Amino acid sequence: MATMNHKNKQSKPEMAASLREEEIRYILHAADSLIGSAGRNMLAKILKGSRDKKLLELELNTNVAYGYYSYLTLEQITERVDWMIKNDFLELQYNRDMPLLIFTEKGWLIQCDQLTDLLLHQWRQWIEAGISDMDMTYLKDRNRGMILLFLQKVADTSDERFIPLLKQWQLVDYQKVKKAIREVIAHLQNKGESRLALEGAAPQVGITSDLFHQPREAERLKCWECGKRFEWKIEEQDVFRMRGWDPPKRCSSCREERRRQIEGFTWNDFD
Repeated sequence: MATMNHKNKQSKPEMAASLREEEIRYILHAADSLIGSAGRNMLAKILKGSRDKKLLELELNTNVAYGYYSYLTLEQITERVDWMIKNDFLELQYNRDMPLLIFTEKGWLIQCDQLTDLLLHQWRQWIEAGISDMDMTYLKDRNRGMILLFLQKVADTSDERFIPLLKQWQLVDYQKVKKAIREVIAHLQNKGESRLALEGAAPQVGITSDLFHQPREAERLKCWECGKRFEWKIEEQDVFRMRGWDPPKRCSSCREERRRQIEGFTWNDFD
């Protein structure tokens, strides 16, 4: 995987009101290595550049974002990870009592786009160097939508120099991916005369700055019990997201009533 150039900003290491786009992208890169298998602490250690034994055993030090925040403390880095959770780029999902990080829809949209850009950059380096015989098993068993998006981006280049690499890949992957690879090869052989649209590819949309800095606001939800609309305040959203909870299904009044029922009494007991 190609590395990304970056310079750590050593001034003002305190937590800002929001993270820069570059920071968001690197945190998502770091998270990609442990989605569904580890939590906030391990993500902070990757970003710190920790020499933690488990981190090294899992080869998480090869992540492109390893050491990105080397100048910050683990506590400061964790604050930034929490900001990512509260702002809907990452979320917590519990496996028994273990909180594990996963991508939100927004977070995965960004990460999928930048992962495929990195893959395309790597392939371009190979063809510029005249390399066409590579072990393509590293692409096998990856997210299908992401792989198809990568193939879509290869097709969109209309560059037939990618064909030898595609043929190497076609030898090792599953039938559905092989079919898509054949379509891309045929498209490139035809000089990309008409645009190819691969079925099942992840959405290829413009990643604009608005996606990184959407203003946070209270949400209006509908109560499953009484049907009334209620406000889900930002502060409460933060609590729910940091605990890995789904949004509330009931308004505060119905939640309180349900709590009383679970405890074994209702207001009728006091009549």
